[in-house]
Amino acid sequence: MRLAAALGLTAVVLWQSDPRGIARVTADAQLGFIGAAVLLVLVDRALMAYRWLVLLRPIPVAARPPFPVLLRLFFVSTFVGTFLPASVGADAVRAYGLRHHQVSGAVAVASVLMDRLLGVLSILVMAVVGLVFVRQFATNPSVIWPLALAAAVSIVACAVIFSDRVAAVAARVMNAVPGSRAREIAGRVLAAVTAYHAHHIDLANVLLGSIGVQVLRIVQAYLLGRALGIEAGLGTYFALIPIVLLVMLLPITINGIGTSQAAFVWFFGAAGVSAPHAFALSILFVALGIVGNLPGGVLYVLSGINAGPPGAVTTSRP
Repeated sequence: MRLAAALGLTAVVLWQSDPRGIARVTADAQLGFIGAAVLLVLVDRALMAYRWLVLLRPIPVAARPPFPVLLRLFFVSTFVGTFLPASVGADAVRAYGLRHHQVSGAVAVASVLMDRLLGVLSILVMAVVGLVFVRQFATNPSVIWPLALAAAVSIVACAVIFSDRVAAVAARVMNAVPGSRAREIAGRVLAAVTAYHAHHIDLANVLLGSIGVQVLRIVQAYLLGRALGIEAGLGTYFALIPIVLLVMLLPITINGIGTSQAAFVWFFGAAGVSAPHAFALSILFVALGIVGNLPGGVLYVLSGINAGPPGAVTTSRP
C-alpha cells in the first residue's frame, strides 16, 4: 500500500508539473554543485552516526556492543530503511540490530525514539531560524500548522522525559493499554526513555549534532537548487526545507517518495519556484539521500543486517 501511495502520488505531481519541463531542467543541471552536495552527504552521515552513538552511552560499557559493530549497524540500517516507510523503517532495523547484540529491547527502542525526537526538535529550531530570515512564510498556514503540530508533540515528549509528574501520568496511561504483555513492554520502554533525564549533557550534545545535520541538509538542497538554476536565496531553503523534512518523515510512503515531491512543489511553488524546477529538486534531494545510504548497502550485501552471531537471532540477506 505504501509503495502504491508513493508511485501514485509521484505520478500525480509529475503529471501536474510538466514532465518535459522537468526533463529539460534536469538535463541542464550543473554537476559541480551536485558533486559538492554529495560531499556534504558524507559529512552528515558521519554526524548522524555520532549522535546515535552518544545516545547509547546510558548502556553500561560492558553491555554495549563494540564500536565497529554499532557503526556498521547504523549504516546498514540507513540502507535497509531506504526500502521501508520513511525513516521509521531505519529506526526499527537499528533497534532490532541492537536487540540481536544482547541490548535490552526497551533500551534499543528508547535510543531510536530519542534520536527521532531530537531530530524533530532540530528541524523545528532550523525552521524558526528560517522564518526569521523569510518572514513572508511566518503567516502562511501551510507552514505554521505542520510546525505547530510537531512542536506540540515534541513538548509532550520532552515533558515525559524531564518531568516526573508527567512521566507518572504517562505511566498510568500505559497501564490502561490492553493486554498484560503490551503493558509490560510499554512500561519498559517508558522507563528506558525517562532514564535519559539524567543525561543532560549527552542530550544537548546530540541536539547540537542534530542541528548540524539539518544545516547540512539545507545547504545540500541549496546546492542542488543552484545546480538546477533556481534563484531562491539560502534563507528560503532555511524556511522551507525543515517543513519538507517533516512531511518526508510521515510513514505513508517508501523513503518519502511521493510526499517529498508534493512538498517541494507545494512549498517552493509558494516561493515562486516553477513546478518543473521544484519537482526536479525533489528528485535530486531524495536521490542524494539514497547515495548517502549506499555504503550501508555494501555492508548489507556482504553479511546482511547483523554481522555476527552474538545474539539469539540472526538475520541474513534474502
